[in-house]
Amino acid sequence: MPGAPNEPADESDRVFALQEEIDQLKEAVASHAVVDQAIGMVVVLGRVTPDEGWQVLKEVSQHTNIKLRNVADMILLWGRAGEMPPEIRAELEDALDRYGPTQIPGAPQE
Repeated sequence: MPGAPNEPADESDRVFALQEEIDQLKEAVASHAVVDQAIGMVVVLGRVTPDEGWQVLKEVSQHTNIKLRNVADMILLWGRAGEMPPEIRAELEDALDRYGPTQIPGAPQE
């Protein structure tokens, strides 16, 4: 049986590949949940539609050159702690100006 010596290695390679795929799927589900929560915050606080909330997040990500998942994380932290990096706040305000009200609730008055 010429194939017999390779079977354990083939099987372990397959198990390893499946474990990697499972890990990637878990990360995707977690990332999706974070982004959905951030969209929810943008929708409620920015008084925009869910589609507009998605566009706002994408634009903030693109204009700051920060991954969308990381922007979403910062928005969720802002919701918990009330702090946001100034460059993210500025881009978020600019994006909301295009889609919704002229200022984020709680932002300093001009």
